[in-house]
Amino acid sequence: YCPQMYRNLRLFLLLPNSDLLADAFVWTVGGECKISPVSSLRRCRTPDGLICSGRGECECGICICQVTERGTFYGPRCECHDWICPTYDGKTCGDHGICKCGKCFCDENWFGESCQYQEECSLSSKTSKDLCRTAQGVVCSNAGTCHCGSCMCHNPDGKSLISGRYCECDDSECLDEDSGEVCGGHGKCYCGNCYCSAGWHGDKCEFQCDISPWESKRRCTSPDGKICSNRGTCVCGECTCYDVDPSGDWGDIHGETCECDERSCHVMYDRYSDDFCSGHGQCNCGRCDCKEGWAGKKCDHPLSCSLSVEASQKRCRGTSSLYSNCDCNKTGNLTGNLIYLTSS
Repeated sequence: YCPQMYRNLRLFLLLPNSDLLADAFVWTVGGECKISPVSSLRRCRTPDGLICSGRGECECGICICQVTERGTFYGPRCECHDWICPTYDGKTCGDHGICKCGKCFCDENWFGESCQYQEECSLSSKTSKDLCRTAQGVVCSNAGTCHCGSCMCHNPDGKSLISGRYCECDDSECLDEDSGEVCGGHGKCYCGNCYCSAGWHGDKCEFQCDISPWESKRRCTSPDGKICSNRGTCVCGECTCYDVDPSGDWGDIHGETCECDERSCHVMYDRYSDDFCSGHGQCNCGRCDCKEGWAGKKCDHPLSCSLSVEASQKRCRGTSSLYSNCDCNKTGNLTGNLIYLTSS
């Protein structure tokens, strides 16, 4: 029961990735819209000029979509999101149907959520089973039956937890033990892995983020304006950097926003090697600070050379007389432009 002063009070949270983020909240008090009709229609208008994509009504700047087909999905302006249609073997609607607003409409003689099953089969029993075998030779991973070369996965409980081309995906691994829901009801499961909705994180999407998506994005933005420097993922305002060191220590990519990339400190990159800056310097957030007597981006050029000019050129030349721009480093090897070189 709501007190009188709060009746007819509605809060609309607009979806991210729209141009409405500047006006994230729209209030109607006592049933009266607090924005002008022009502004309301502007918020509901799609780039092609339609109001709510022609599939809904605009109410105080918010599109109320008309859902005519169960299982269809719409965006914030009732636009179709065809990219969320189910796939089979990596193909939208199994290549045997068309996607309309997130739902597959199958071609004649095909059926299934992803139009993956053929009604009339022209394949022999052997050919059909061979097409249903995994790389290990198991038909439908022992979790389904083969129908005309396609696996029909066993899901007696109706939850569709078993899926995949060969029924190889068991999404029961995504079930939250406490709630019993897939990904805790806060995400989607793809082949045993949870992909959480905005504001949730954890293996089963069990943890709620206590900051807004916009604040999370702000905290993850690196000095160059990129999310986690394009070298990691942002979860609840914290960056998880790619390329984690197998030893469990810091990886070559680190920093609060993954801004440090120490791979650039290697002469030749080897993730298992700690040989930074040619052994003549220290790597500081992707930049070599050279020891005294050494210079260069990788600290690979000596400031002074103990070899004579003749000895240096001889070491650069090897068995060939063709070389150019010979420079001396710690081993006397060629560091300039080589025309032709064979080692002695």
